[in-house]
Amino acid sequence: MRDGDVVVIGGGYAGVRLAKRLDATARVTLVDRKEVFFHRIASLRAGVRPEWSLTPFIPYDRLLREGRMVVGKAVRIDTDARQVVLATGERLPYDVVVIASGADYPEPARFTGVSAEETIESFAGHQRKVAAARHVLVVGGGPSGVELSAEIRLARPDARVTLAHSGPMLLHGTGSERAGRRALEWLESHDVEVRLDSFMSPGNDFGAYRDAHGGVLHADLSFWATGTTPNTLWLRLAGHGDWLTASGHVKVDRRLRVQGWPDVFAVGDVNDASELKVTPTALAQADLAAHNIRAHLNSSGRHRREPRLYRPLRRTPLIVPFGPADGMTLLPVPGGESAVLGGRTSVLAKAKTLMTPYMRRQLGYTAA
Repeated sequence: MRDGDVVVIGGGYAGVRLAKRLDATARVTLVDRKEVFFHRIASLRAGVRPEWSLTPFIPYDRLLREGRMVVGKAVRIDTDARQVVLATGERLPYDVVVIASGADYPEPARFTGVSAEETIESFAGHQRKVAAARHVLVVGGGPSGVELSAEIRLARPDARVTLAHSGPMLLHGTGSERAGRRALEWLESHDVEVRLDSFMSPGNDFGAYRDAHGGVLHADLSFWATGTTPNTLWLRLAGHGDWLTASGHVKVDRRLRVQGWPDVFAVGDVNDASELKVTPTALAQADLAAHNIRAHLNSSGRHRREPRLYRPLRRTPLIVPFGPADGMTLLPVPGGESAVLGGRTSVLAKAKTLMTPYMRRQLGYTAA
């Protein structure tokens, strides 16, 4: 027998993980506007290489054995009736609701439109532009900007590629100078021009970009890897603006519950629990929230569980691929500076397959 109705809003990494964890013990409904899971980790390569165009899409139909998947758009959480309201007017009753609506990413790491076909066409457009460009500008020196610059360089060895970053070192969000130096060394050794302390903005002329010092750079194609925006506008429009921070993230307590609401949780990129908006963080939050939801649903039963408190990760393992055959792994070391591992570890763990076999297995499919 399963205890309670759990509605999970959002079928990204955190939502999928949490729904799967609760499938055997609760009546789970997973809501997402997409018909397929979007494996965003593979999207940067898919935006450059045609043979990867189909890779990021994995159907949801084998994820849940007991629960169900609803394709739709959540527009409101009716806390009085304890129902999630969809754009169609359908109402989904809940004992616990989980906000896992994720964040919006810049292209090409974005699910465009409402269907896989639309996003595949978007990938094809980026691929054609990369193939034809003489000079490609990537703005942003975090993990995505570094990875995308490497993918473009390997796909277009004859083109000029520039990476502009507003900070003093690449990957500065990791806090590891060694990681930044390793990324810089790889890019410069592959003739990628790296501009540090270079905040870029579009100029008045098409294809012209201006830095903070007044310098002008001309490029016929640009990608902006400068951060994400939490998908919470729907909450604000539905009257839940008090749940949100100034940046639009959902405010949660240490049990990952929306503050003041014991039956509303928020996990992954959408909440304010951690500044590290990376997949390992989202998965860790999903696991802890699954435990705490079971504790909430069985709070008066014989097998009552004690809830757990979330401790934000200050440092987490991070793998930055430099194409399919090289990369860098940042591995935190307790009490010391993070270790930076080279290509072999990075290729085996992520760079070659971009974790596609792992995610296919998570959704009930074979690795191939």
